[in-house]
Amino acid sequence: MSAVDRMSPAELRASLGLAGLFGLRMFGMFVILPVFAIYAGEHLAGGNNLALVGVAIGAYGFTQAILQIPFGWLSDRYGRKPVIYCGLVAFAVGSFVAALGGSIYVVIFGRMLQGVGAISAAVIALLADLTRDRHRVKAMAMIGSTIGATFAVSLVVSPWLNGLIGVPGIFVLTGVLALAAIGIVHVLVPDPPSRIAARDGADAAGFGAVLRNAQLARLNFGILALQAVLMAQFVLVPLALRQVGLAVDHHWQVYLPVMFGSFVLMLPAILIAERRGRIRAVFLGSILLLLCGQFAMPWLLGGVREIALFLLIFFTAFNVLEALLPSLVSKLAPASAKGSAIGVYSSVQFLGTFIGAASGGFLYQHFGPRGVFAFDAVMLAAWWLVALGMRVPEPEMQPAARATIER
Repeated sequence: MSAVDRMSPAELRASLGLAGLFGLRMFGMFVILPVFAIYAGEHLAGGNNLALVGVAIGAYGFTQAILQIPFGWLSDRYGRKPVIYCGLVAFAVGSFVAALGGSIYVVIFGRMLQGVGAISAAVIALLADLTRDRHRVKAMAMIGSTIGATFAVSLVVSPWLNGLIGVPGIFVLTGVLALAAIGIVHVLVPDPPSRIAARDGADAAGFGAVLRNAQLARLNFGILALQAVLMAQFVLVPLALRQVGLAVDHHWQVYLPVMFGSFVLMLPAILIAERRGRIRAVFLGSILLLLCGQFAMPWLLGGVREIALFLLIFFTAFNVLEALLPSLVSKLAPASAKGSAIGVYSSVQFLGTFIGAASGGFLYQHFGPRGVFAFDAVMLAAWWLVALGMRVPEPEMQPAARATIER
């Protein structure tokens, strides 16, 4: 493999450091999922209302959706790292507030404060600043794989942590981890080049160009649908596993092998997309696989193995799309407004988180599992139709090829 085909040490360091940052933050989001509904019903005033539980799970997405665009713009204007530091402090404060909650409403408020730390746009933009175009899918795949691995780990350790320190202690732990992430960014992640860090082109015209870009709009709708489906599923799936007789403290026995298997299965798809130029085919095929899974799921609720099969299909496609979507956004975004473009993307992503969790709780409470499946199927079918018109940007040319063209 030539030097051009390998990530440089600086690119690898940036990718691993920012993947670690995402992992620490997302651990705080995922670790409460297996235990929060039970904790809320037993210890929180108003916690027996499944719709409010869904709102609490997704509340951070509401404030994230509002603030991703301003934080992305600020990262264009004043630098990526200062914005990331401020966001991590805000996330920690929200975690500590949620730990004090005696009612579901206090926890919702704390989760909303967690969402004030809306740094995803700045983090992804920093990764785009520090990696070449040809390696960006791999860098995004590192982040996607880290998020997936964090999800699996959080499901395994969540019952143990709940027994050791309780849900309030888990919230405190996530706040401490957010503060620790500041050190990771400072020590491990390189500073972007000065020509990138000193932004004076982040203006209203660039933001307007982002909003008018039809290809970016297709990707933005896609991440909204993907996150909405994910959160709706994880209002339903833990309840389905409990109904087929698997105790909550044994759910990890399903999630862990499913996540491992999905990582293995996603790798060939990523390699085909990147090295053979089949990004569009892999992208559309992954959406279709998710949609087919939703149609099959009503018949896969009868046992643990059937639910595990559905989750394996779901997360294989999900991991592929989670890697491809931000890479495509970073390639299509104007250079002077990359942070703003990713800010819009991240804002819509977290709006999807809130919509999915709140809708999943409401629909399950009033219509049962089939209401959730119908919601997910409609979202995915609409996304597939929207994605049919997507155009994939040309890959970055190697220096020798570019010099030949210029001559």
